[in-house]
Order: sequence, then C-alpha cells, then structure tokens
Amino acid sequence: MTGFVKTLSKASLEYKRPAYLSSKPSQPKEQLQNLCSKTMATHKLFCVIFLQLALAFFLASLANAGGLQLGFYRKKCPDLDLIVHQTVYRYISRDRTLAAPLLRMHFHDCFVRGCEGSVLISSTQKNQAEKDAIPNKTLRGFNVIDAVKSALEKKCPGVVSCADILALVARDAVLMVGGPHWDVPTGRRDGRVSIANEALFNLPPPFANITVLKQQFAGVGLSVKDLAVLSGGHTIGIGHCTTISDRLYNFTGKGDTDPALDPRYAAQLKKKCKPGNSNTVTEMDPGSFKSFDEDYYTVVAKRRGLFQSDAALLDDAETRDYVKLQSRTQGSTFAQDFAESMVKMGNIGVLTGKQGEIRKRCAFVN
Repeated sequence: MTGFVKTLSKASLEYKRPAYLSSKPSQPKEQLQNLCSKTMATHKLFCVIFLQLALAFFLASLANAGGLQLGFYRKKCPDLDLIVHQTVYRYISRDRTLAAPLLRMHFHDCFVRGCEGSVLISSTQKNQAEKDAIPNKTLRGFNVIDAVKSALEKKCPGVVSCADILALVARDAVLMVGGPHWDVPTGRRDGRVSIANEALFNLPPPFANITVLKQQFAGVGLSVKDLAVLSGGHTIGIGHCTTISDRLYNFTGKGDTDPALDPRYAAQLKKKCKPGNSNTVTEMDPGSFKSFDEDYYTVVAKRRGLFQSDAALLDDAETRDYVKLQSRTQGSTFAQDFAESMVKMGNIGVLTGKQGEIRKRCAFVN
C-alpha cells in the first residue's frame, strides 16, 4: 500500500484550470458540420438533429466543468483519496481483471448525460435504467463502487457524490494495473435520471466505423486525438465473442470474414469463438490484457484489433498516425496523453453547485 499512498501525497490540492478549458474551443459546430456533409443523404436529417443536440450538450459541459476543482472535499472529507485507494486496492489485488470494467463504467457514464453517475442507477418497475441497456449488460464492478460509497458514508455521510467516486475509482483502478496517475478534479453532483435507450443511442458501439466514432466523440467535446488515446483503454480487459461474431462469420451477410482483420488472427479467434457461442470471452490485448501498457497500438497496427471500432483507427489519417507513433515508439506519449484525455472526458456534462443531488446509495435516487 505504501506505493499507492506515496502517489496520493504528490497530488496537488491547488486547483489549476486545465489548458483545454482555458484555450479557445476547437469549433465543435464546424467539426460536426463537416462530418455531416460527408454523410449519406439518407442520414442527413439524423445528423443535423444530432449536431444540434451535441452542440448544446458540449456548451453546457464547458460551462459546468468550471465548477470542478482539485481538493473539493479537502475540508468536508479529507480522507477521501485514501479511502477510495484502500477500497479499490482490496478488490484489484484479488482480481486485476476488475480494472477494465471499472474504467469502462466511467466511460459509459460520461457518454450518456455526462459524468453524473446515471449508469449506477438501478431499474424500477416503471423505468429501465442505463445499467440494463444492451451495451451495459456486461458491465461489472458495481460492488466496488458500493463498497467505496459505504466506506465514505461512514466517514463523511452525505458529502461525496457517486459520480466523483466513479471518476476516482477508474483512475485508481488504472493506476493499480500499471497505468498513469492523474489528478481528478471533483465537485460533481449526481443525476436523477437514467434511461436505457439513451445508453443505446449515445454509446459508441464496437462495430462503429471511424465516421460514427468521430461524430460521437465530437458530440461530447472530445477531439479526434482523444478518440485515438481513449481507445487505448482497450489495452486491458476482455471482449465477448458475440460482439465479434459477425466480423468473423458474416461480415457482409455472405458468410465472410472482415477483410480488415489479419487472417491469421481471425483463424485464432475462430478457434475460440465458435458460431453461436454466447458465453466465451477473449482478450482485448492478447498476452497483456491485465496490464495497462502501449501494446494495444502494436496490436491495432498489425490489424489485430478485436473490435471493428479498433480497426477503424486505421481508416483516418490522424488516428492512424497516432497508432503508428505509439507502436513505433513503445508508447512514448501514451501515458501522459491518456491522463490528459481522461481528465477531459471526466468533465463531460457534469452537474455542479446545486444541480442534481448527492445520492445516499449509488443505485437509487434519493
């Protein structure tokens, strides 16, 4: 534990406004319009509607992100970081594979309604929540979030939001499997609404092409570089064979395999992922799926990315250049880039001040 506590002691509690908030926004409206202009005519109406909603969401995100700060809980819950670290360590030390779903949970939360903990809310008889949407069916680690919340409620009841817990847990989980440390600005409030269909619509699917991925990232104020960087989170974790079944066995509806997938790797996957097998999983980053490193980019560069969304990084000049850079230089900038993009993602659509609430239990609104 000393290594983790030492890392905590280096974290500055003085708020420093992130550079991406101080600088001029990268003209999200123009970016989205350019993407829409390249979209097929049958999808133009959808794209225009998506553009307007995305722009409004992005501007609101920028406005609220200014309410976050380092050391937000310094007076009301001074042991926050230590409690989170100790609790997460207790779980990760027993099961390193938990790091990936905890990181993914934060990502899935932020892309739907912003980083306000709506992915943690349980469904009711009257409402199917995000947690039960198809893209979230394979999420796990909710017990870790609940354990952290329980420990914090004993120490400082009614103070720390579930949204902040999720952001801190994701950071610590990544750190504990070899990833970078980043300071997490806090002060998020918890949302009160969680709708399954919104997760289905807003989360980037594993079969997305590069145009769709760029649209969805731009829609929440993230850049093309952020797309390439955050995709690197696939260096840890597993994928379900059902997700890649069509890619292996029926890519164009004619019983074929995706030609973008390395043939030898495709043959290996077919041995493991038999047609119709809904229970088998396979490693995202073969050989090091429990360790956070730059190997993901080497895998993608060799056309061995598991999902179509991984392979799609080779279909755009900027994302392809980033993949090749990290593969060629053993991830020379990946750790720093990932830390910066995670802070940026953690500011998406946050609720601050008197917005939302501080949930007593993360799975239920007050």
